Amino acid sequence: MKRTLLERIPSGFPDEITRLCEGVRVYDSSCSPEARVYYIEREEGMYLKVAECKALAKEAKLYTYFHRLGLTSELLSYQSGERDFMLTRRVRGEDCTHAMYLEEPKRLVDTLAERLRMLHETPFDACPVTDRMASYFAVAEENYRSGNYDKSHFPDSFGYRSEQEAYRALTVAKTQLTSRVLLHGDYCLPNIMLDRWKFSGFIDLGGGGVGDRHIDLFWGVWTLGFNLHTDEYRERFLDAYGRDVIDTDAISLVGGCEVFG
Repeated sequence: MKRTLLERIPSGFPDEITRLCEGVRVYDSSCSPEARVYYIEREEGMYLKVAECKALAKEAKLYTYFHRLGLTSELLSYQSGERDFMLTRRVRGEDCTHAMYLEEPKRLVDTLAERLRMLHETPFDACPVTDRMASYFAVAEENYRSGNYDKSHFPDSFGYRSEQEAYRALTVAKTQLTSRVLLHGDYCLPNIMLDRWKFSGFIDLGGGGVGDRHIDLFWGVWTLGFNLHTDEYRERFLDAYGRDVIDTDAISLVGGCEVFG
């Protein structure tokens, strides 16, 4: 996870967060245009996520819920005003893009698959997001209507040769993506933390909730191809997860939704 040391504390932080930043090093650790992320070298480390007003409300609730399940770090505070501020404790270890893990791809693939199956078998009683699929399809539909068809991250579009073909897959997905498990929602290597190969926690939970397992499986397949620069490990990942509950056609349907993501 990249970190760029800041010369000064950014303006506009709430007073209590500004005080936390005083006298310690603060780094910009952002990797997305939707939010700024800062690492604060206070105690064992803290992360501050800053986004537009109300953008982090759901993620803050999911952090509290996942922490209660032992699946992430503690949410220290969430404040919403002109902007949202979400402060969490650092999850121990390094994310799965660290060289330590990339140097053993087969072990990494098996770890990723086994951990995902364990997540999907976790009871989801009291999850604050009980129908992730409703918002998932709503965003895809809205983006289709507004002409937001972005296949830059999916150059082969999972076989869809046009926006219209992908939309037909989205239409089918609405009736076929029906399984109910606890989702991460963005199951990619940078969002899974290991401490010397021992699972330590998940981060970036904004896409989580109760929904169809094939969304996480799609991202698991995608991240291995993207981060390992090969599709060699796709089948190994699906085998290690367990073919008994996988519909490979459903993974392709997710691809039709994600180009409108």
